[in-house]
Amino acid sequence: MAVAALRSPVAMTRRARQGGGLLRWLGTAAEAEREGGATWELSAAREYYDYRKSIYGDVTHRALLVDAVGTLVVPAQPTAQVYKSIGEKYGVKYSEDEILARYRRAYEQPWGRSRLRYVDDGRPFWQHIVTSSTGCSDLQYFEELYRYYMTEKAWKLCDPDAESVFQALRKSGVKTAVVSNFDTRLRPLLHALKCDHWFDVVAVSAEVAAEKPNPTIFLKACELLGVKPEEAVHVGDDRRNDLWGARDAGFDASLWGSDLHSFNEVAERIGVEVAK
Repeated sequence: MAVAALRSPVAMTRRARQGGGLLRWLGTAAEAEREGGATWELSAAREYYDYRKSIYGDVTHRALLVDAVGTLVVPAQPTAQVYKSIGEKYGVKYSEDEILARYRRAYEQPWGRSRLRYVDDGRPFWQHIVTSSTGCSDLQYFEELYRYYMTEKAWKLCDPDAESVFQALRKSGVKTAVVSNFDTRLRPLLHALKCDHWFDVVAVSAEVAAEKPNPTIFLKACELLGVKPEEAVHVGDDRRNDLWGARDAGFDASLWGSDLHSFNEVAERIGVEVAK
């Protein structure tokens, strides 16, 4: 069924009942423009949330799942800049542009040493990335970089107002979880950033043994939260891993940076009021 065919309220309601969420049938803003404009896409999303409120009450979802890197947190400094500044004392000669280009090539290549990139602490994978990006295989260099990214100085929150939003969500009874392709450093990192207490559950790919977009990691978070997939919404910045992965698992999903730009917007859509 084409998106354009869902414009009538009757069709939207029927599809929502059949598929557990119209947002699985809505594209990103760019896709919506091809189907009649971003204005309609936003209107349709609002109509869908109004529909959920009519069924489930003022709060549309019982749980909110969020991605970590790119949605909840981002590196405090550009990766290539950090690799170069720390690497200079170890003989790294590449420019930041060269490091970035090599990093992207290495990261996009299939990882053949194991089924998952992040196994336990992820060291073998990250050692490969660092060596490929900089040409430096010095273990001391790698360890210094690896440990740096375990500290709060290496990261910052994407949304400085996130804490008040998560407090309001949990006060309203909405359960919260982080769902991330990450290694076992994620839990201590969230603690270092003083945001671990915002979440009821942390589902890490290295612990679950499944990486997004595999539905397993989403369903595991759902199981730990004690909710059904159709009762949860996931927010992340990656179209394939977050948007498509969550929808394949039966969740509603929105794309951070396109559909949504702040956690206040997330709360507003769910129906939770955040104190100013």
